[in-house]
Amino acid sequence: MSRSKARATSSRRPTASSWQASSTRSSPRIRWSSDGPGRPPGEGMTEKTHVALLRGINVGGKNKLLMSDLAAMFVESGCEDVRTYIQSGNVVFRADPELARLVPDVIGAAIAECFGYRVPVLTRTGGELAAIVRENPFLRGGAETGKLHVGFLAEQPEAAAVDSLDRDRSPPDEFAVLGREVYFHCPLGLARTKFTAPYFESKLSTTMTVRNWRTVLRLREMTAGLGGCR
Repeated sequence: MSRSKARATSSRRPTASSWQASSTRSSPRIRWSSDGPGRPPGEGMTEKTHVALLRGINVGGKNKLLMSDLAAMFVESGCEDVRTYIQSGNVVFRADPELARLVPDVIGAAIAECFGYRVPVLTRTGGELAAIVRENPFLRGGAETGKLHVGFLAEQPEAAAVDSLDRDRSPPDEFAVLGREVYFHCPLGLARTKFTAPYFESKLSTTMTVRNWRTVLRLREMTAGLGGCR
């Protein structure tokens, strides 16, 4: 084999289908024994509908990922009724709570193996997403929905960290932190705000990915369509 051909072969990244084949041989679908050691908390929960939110894919030509490849990874991990929405990395699926809890690590590792980069993967249940829609504080004040966004946090921040946020950093923009969500009202548009994801991540010491209100509503409709709690 020529040197140039060898370089081309060694630099070729695996595809999602090749990951499926290898994972079937070496890492079968995740199953938890009901009486085995290390069972995650949450046994007895009936919420089986979930949404996964990926950060930083298909943005500015970087971290390209076809939604068909992403969906295939979820199916191979054991998730059911997998559906994607637009190209920013939104996946609605059904899975038992213990499997859903492993999805961020499993999908993150699969993307790294297939495509050579790592992206954060956050999840919410269908019930949590419904509550997020109901509790938006800016809707009560009559804010224009096209100016609303939600930042999803990987972990709930400490109260002291929330108190340290500068609410006057980007007038006339506003935000409200409720649990693991940051609600944004940006009258001049999200592109012009100084309430950026890096700012909140540095202050709250956790990962955040942002979705506009239209996407949040659509994902809520999709999770409701899969049946929510069963």
